[in-house]
Amino acid sequence: MAQFTFRLPDIGEGVAEAEIVVWHVKVGDLLEEDQPLVDVMTDKATVEMTTPVSGRVLATHGEIGEVLPVGSVLVELETGVGDKVAAPSPVMSAPSPRSARPAAAPRTPADVPLAAPATRHRAFELGIPLQFVPATGPGGRVTPDDLNAYIARGGKDGGTGQAGSRGRRTGVHETRLVGLRRKIAEHMQEAARRIPHFGYVEEFDLTELEGLRRELNTARTGDQPKLTLLPFFIRALVKTLPAFPQINALYDDVDGVLRTHEAIHVGIATQTPGGLMVPVVRHAEARDLWDCARELGRVTAAARDGNTSREELTGSTITLTSLGAIGGIAATPIINRPEVAIIGPNKLVERPVAMNGQVSIRTMMNLSSSFDHRIVDGYDAALFVQALKRLIERPALLFVEGT
Repeated sequence: MAQFTFRLPDIGEGVAEAEIVVWHVKVGDLLEEDQPLVDVMTDKATVEMTTPVSGRVLATHGEIGEVLPVGSVLVELETGVGDKVAAPSPVMSAPSPRSARPAAAPRTPADVPLAAPATRHRAFELGIPLQFVPATGPGGRVTPDDLNAYIARGGKDGGTGQAGSRGRRTGVHETRLVGLRRKIAEHMQEAARRIPHFGYVEEFDLTELEGLRRELNTARTGDQPKLTLLPFFIRALVKTLPAFPQINALYDDVDGVLRTHEAIHVGIATQTPGGLMVPVVRHAEARDLWDCARELGRVTAAARDGNTSREELTGSTITLTSLGAIGGIAATPIINRPEVAIIGPNKLVERPVAMNGQVSIRTMMNLSSSFDHRIVDGYDAALFVQALKRLIERPALLFVEGT
């Protein structure tokens, strides 16, 4: 038998370090060749590492969330064990004094609890009636550990209806941010720290657009996807951005260079089980309404399933973010740096609106937006949103050239 050391390999593309996201093995495990060892995350992707040899795990190195440089030892394996070595049997350890405590003695609220003066005083200060604390001490005595355990569980309702009949909650739970969630936090922090955000909210009347959307969905053929509002907003961006090139742009604030793009690559902020991701609908300017809807559905589904490639998550020039039915009245979206603008449709509501001296029920929506004030003046931001408003409120213009 021999020992094999598995090190964090050079993943390429200039990656010098990686973060440990998930361990698939533990000490004592017997592994076959190509069995998953650990998932690591770089700035570019999450990569699953597999073992190049069979063997037993002698040691693992690195905690979840720890960032290690390329070449660091990840796993030590004992090779050549084959089928001769059985998996290690679980070792039963002697119970600790806490785990061996007897079952709590049941009491009714009328029982007078036994407890030391210090325990009584602490319970009084916390507003906890001792008769509701399960006791494990001799003769049904409430011990300090019993009181601590009761507090950790959040306490119970004493049912007296009097002030102080509920135990105070004192638990604190720590969760270390790792992997994608940590990357999202860092990206948001950098965007908020480095970009002076200018917010703008405008009210849109979507009555005509909603009527058109319902009609198109009713008449669609089998190969046509169901239309949401977002493909219409993508089409509106396609028609509006050429007049505002500084908004379809990426700003390199290190070198002080603004790169305006003729191509329109729309990032779609998407909530996934792993956190917020922004897959990209590329070359929206070359897609019709149905193709926008089809590609939007494909990339967002891939993001939720964890099947997106690095190329599908990078390269956006402007971002759309929507919370759908829970979109609220308004929002303050954070710009997806190095972009300079983000557009956020809020939820649809029906409400009375005064029009031409009469009141009618209209389908309304607020549009929230944020702009990098270093690049986009408030006046230009307002003109841009008003241009979007014109197209959305008169949806026939979305399909007319030269408007």
